[in-house]
Amino acid sequence: MVMNRQNNQTDVTKFILIGFSVPERTRYCLFLLISAVYTATIVTNVLIIVIVIAEKRLHKPMYFFISCLSFLELWYPSVTVPRLIWALKTKKRSISFAGCMAQFYFHFSLGATEMFLLTVMAYDRYVAICNPLRYLLIMSPNTCAVLIVGSWVCGFLVVIGPCSWMSTLLFCESNKIDHYYCDFAPLLRLSCSDTTVAENGFFYTICFVSVSCLLLTVISYMCITRTIIKCPTASGRRKGFSTFSSHLFVVILFYGTIIFMFMRPAKGNFLHFNKVVSVVPSIVTPLLNPIIYTLRNQEVKEAVIKLGQRIMAGKSGKA
Repeated sequence: MVMNRQNNQTDVTKFILIGFSVPERTRYCLFLLISAVYTATIVTNVLIIVIVIAEKRLHKPMYFFISCLSFLELWYPSVTVPRLIWALKTKKRSISFAGCMAQFYFHFSLGATEMFLLTVMAYDRYVAICNPLRYLLIMSPNTCAVLIVGSWVCGFLVVIGPCSWMSTLLFCESNKIDHYYCDFAPLLRLSCSDTTVAENGFFYTICFVSVSCLLLTVISYMCITRTIIKCPTASGRRKGFSTFSSHLFVVILFYGTIIFMFMRPAKGNFLHFNKVVSVVPSIVTPLLNPIIYTLRNQEVKEAVIKLGQRIMAGKSGKA
């Protein structure tokens, strides 16, 4: 939808999210698949939060951070995925300018928050493995709370600038976004204003946040690796590597897609390919993260079994 202006230009007041241009049958299958993945994501992450709260043995810094990551993964896909599911079901693809800017802000704010949170979790593993005797002293409840609140505050602050620059751009004539959510590069291509400030500001912000967080995370894992290698027993080394290997896989998966999407110009055919790749951090990793973090954790497995037994016992008592 456009609105006339005195200078014979037009301002866009609504955008059309093109999404995935697929045949009707494929669209229905995609709707079912994404709906199932999103539902599983919500259920899995809520389950982890409930287990960590209910099981006293899991009241430790590591599980506190895992439950905070699960809480984040409830919101991160919820900014974009329900809108995609609705569009696949109803073919209604329009979104208001204000709604688009809000989606842009929350999507990238939550993404930045996840970068900070993964960095904090890497530091937690560093302290646990490299300084185990002082672990509970260093990672006190107050420290953990400050780190979590700091991750959220920093994540939402760093995106204010790019979102402000984006909202001041003039969008005219075309209003079709070649994406399933309001992403930066597709929006930039629709603008008829000078996008230099917005483009450079967004790029440098993403570079600063992602490179800083990744560097700190890599340093933590390098220190962890050096400490584990020095462990005199094979069982100790095996236990140490199993403790943080799942964390490392999550970091590689998350940052790998981020680097691919934003650390290079997104133009031409690459812009369309970015849309496909963005499915990984937006839809896939929110489901994989809680599974990967808990799959090889014996304490979590035992807590799940214990919770299941409680539920079954409660049903038997009512019967």
